[in-house]
Amino acid sequence: MKKTVQYFNKDYLAKCKHFTPDQIIEFLENYRLLVSKVEIKEKCQPISLKIEPSLLHAFKQKAKCKGVLYQTKIKQLMRTWVSDDSTETH
Repeated sequence: MKKTVQYFNKDYLAKCKHFTPDQIIEFLENYRLLVSKVEIKEKCQPISLKIEPSLLHAFKQKAKCKGVLYQTKIKQLMRTWVSDDSTETH
């Protein structure tokens, strides 16, 4: 999962110099809540799936060449398919 990155422009940073301690605490708490909502991760559930050995081997090799873990890629493909709005059924 990608980390959240926040960039601030010079005007905003200049304004922040005048924050009271309470305003700083409020900002940090709001930011913590925002980031924690984004990074909430459910515990994964193991599954059993029958795959042809040649397909699994090819999938693992391609994932390795792309520098990703093959199980991570499977989950990514599943998320993409589930969130697809199109009416395609196959």
